[in-house]
Amino acid sequence: MEAAARRRQHPGAAGGPGAQPGASFLQARHSSVKADEAASTAPFHLDLWFYFTLQNWVLDFGRPIAMLVFPLEWFPLNKPSVGDYFHMAYNIITPFLLLKLIERSPRTLPRSMVYVSIITFIMGASIHLVGDSVNHRLIFSGYQNHLSVRENPIIKNLKPETLIDSFELLYYYDEYLGHSMCGCFTPTKAESSMPGAALLLVVPSGLYYWYLVTEGQIFILFIFTFFAMLALVLHQKRKRLFLDSNGLFLFSSFALTLLLVALWVAWLWNDPVLRKKYPGVIYVPEPWAFYTLHVSSRH
Repeated sequence: MEAAARRRQHPGAAGGPGAQPGASFLQARHSSVKADEAASTAPFHLDLWFYFTLQNWVLDFGRPIAMLVFPLEWFPLNKPSVGDYFHMAYNIITPFLLLKLIERSPRTLPRSMVYVSIITFIMGASIHLVGDSVNHRLIFSGYQNHLSVRENPIIKNLKPETLIDSFELLYYYDEYLGHSMCGCFTPTKAESSMPGAALLLVVPSGLYYWYLVTEGQIFILFIFTFFAMLALVLHQKRKRLFLDSNGLFLFSSFALTLLLVALWVAWLWNDPVLRKKYPGVIYVPEPWAFYTLHVSSRH
C-alpha cells in the first residue's frame, strides 16, 4: 500500500497516472538502444577461430599429405581414399563452424542469404571432392600436375580423343567452378584490438589462406573479397566505427595472405615450365604443381 501511494505521489513515474505521453515508449526505446550498444561488440571467438585453423590445416592441407603417407593397399583406387574421408569431414565441419560464427555475430545477414551462401559452399566443396579424388588416382597412374590436361602423356594416348574433353570438363569443375563456389565493427576504437591468442593464430591462418588461394586458383575471387573488405573498413571508419577483434583477425589474416601470395609469385616469376601452364596476366602457380615439378621429380 505504501509503495502504491508513493507511486501515486510521483506523477512522473513511468506508467503512473501523470506520466507524460510516450514516456514509457521512450524509456523502452532508450533501454533497447543501450542493449544494442552493449551487444554491438562481440568478444573474440577464440574457440571457433582455433577450430577453423585446426581443421583447415588437418583436413584440407593435410589431406594430400595423408594420401602420400598411408599405404595404397589400405585404400584401393576403386574405393574412397583417406584423403576423400578427410574431405568429407571438411565439407561437414566447415559449414557448421560458419553457422556457429554467424550465430554469434551481433549483426547478421538475412537468413535466406545465409542459407544460400552455405548451400553454395557445400555444392562447390562437393564438386571439389570428386575432382580431387579422381586427380589423386590419376597421379598414381602417371599424371603430372605441372602440365595441362592435354599435355599429360597418359592423356595424349586416350582413345577416342573425345575422352580428353571429358577430363578437361572434370578439370574445369574442380579447379574453377568448385573452388569459386566455395557484422564485425565496434564504435569504440579502444576495443579495436586483438588478444594475444588471436595474434598467435594470424600466422597459421594467413599461411593456410595462402595455400587455399594458390592451390585453389581463386586469386581473382580473393583479391576482390580483400579489396571489398578494405573499402568497407575505410567507409565504416569515416563513421567512427572500427573493426572488433574478430574482424581485425580476419582482415589481418587476409593481409598476410596477400603478402605471401605476392612473395610466392615473385619467387616463381621466371619459371618457364610453370609459366607455360599458367599463361595470361594472372600468374599464380599451384604449390602441388611446384612440388611435382621441382621436388618429387628429384626423388
